[in-house]
Amino acid sequence: MQYNDYYSALGLERDAAQEDIKKAYRRLAKKYHPDVNPGNKQAEEKFKQVSEAYEVLGDPEKRKKYDSFGSATNFENGYDFDPSQFGKNVSYEYRAGNTGNHSDFFNMIFGENGFDLNFENIFSNSGVNRSVNYCNNGEDIETEIELTAEDGFRGVEKRINLRSQGGEKSLTFKVPKGVRNGEKIRLHGQGELGSNGGKNGDLYLTVKLKPSARFTIDGSNLSTGLDIMPWDAALGGEMTVETLDGKILVKVPPGVQTGSRIRAAGKGYIDRNGTRGDLYIRVRIVNPVNITREMKELYEKLRKASDKRGR
Repeated sequence: MQYNDYYSALGLERDAAQEDIKKAYRRLAKKYHPDVNPGNKQAEEKFKQVSEAYEVLGDPEKRKKYDSFGSATNFENGYDFDPSQFGKNVSYEYRAGNTGNHSDFFNMIFGENGFDLNFENIFSNSGVNRSVNYCNNGEDIETEIELTAEDGFRGVEKRINLRSQGGEKSLTFKVPKGVRNGEKIRLHGQGELGSNGGKNGDLYLTVKLKPSARFTIDGSNLSTGLDIMPWDAALGGEMTVETLDGKILVKVPPGVQTGSRIRAAGKGYIDRNGTRGDLYIRVRIVNPVNITREMKELYEKLRKASDKRGR
C-alpha cells in the first residue's frame, strides 16, 4: 500500500490555512476536471487524487487525524508501508469489496471498505479498541448552462450530461420561469457521492442567458430587429413584430432611420413575480433583392424628384 501525502497533492505546506486548502482544491479541480480533459486518463487520476486530498484536509477532524498520523511516521508520498508495523495496539482487517473512488490508504485510515483501522490505538498504549465511523458528505459541483430568453420566459425542461467522480450521468431539470442571468439553479443530491452514510453533494447550475436568433436580453428588457423597405421607412405605417408570446403590430413613424428604436412596453422578459420589461425594436432599412421594371421606373422618378428638391 502506498502512503499518500495529501498536502503535496494540493501543493501546500502542512501549516496551510483551511481557506488556502479550499482555494488550492478549487484551482486544481478545475484544471484536472474530466470535462476539461476528456479522455485524458492522467488528468482523471490527478483529479481523483486532488479530490481525495481535499476530502481529508478540507475536513478539520479528518485533517487532525491525518496530521497526527503523519507526525508519528516518516513516510513520503508513494512509499509502501504496512499498517501492522505499528504494533500490538493496532486493530485492522481487510474486507473484500468495492473501494469506490478512494485509495487503499484512505480506506485504511477512514474505514471505507478496505482496511478498518482503529486509528486511536496507533499512538496509545491503552489497548482499548474503539470503533470510529467517519461520515463523509459529498462535494458540491458547480457548472454553467446556457439558456435563451425563450427558455427563461417559458420555464422549459432541459437535459444535461454530467461527468463527476461517480461517473457520467444524464439529468433532466426544470428551468424556473423568469430565471435571471447569473442565477444558480440548485439540484439537491446531484453532486459528488457521499460515503459511509454521508449525504450527496448538490449540483449548482449557473445560468448564462445568451442571445437567440430573435432576441438579446438586458436585465428585464429585450432587443430585436426589424427590417423595413425604404418606402415603409419614408411613409411610416404598421408593421408586424414577433415577441416572446406572439406577434404584435407596431407603428413605424414616417421618416424613420436605420438604427432607430421603437419601444413596445411590457413585451420584454419576465421576472419571478410576473412583471415584464420592455421590447426595443431596432430598425434597419433594406432594399428589395429583385427590382421589377415598374419599381425601377418609380425609383428613377423618386431620384429625379429628390434631385430637384436638392437644387
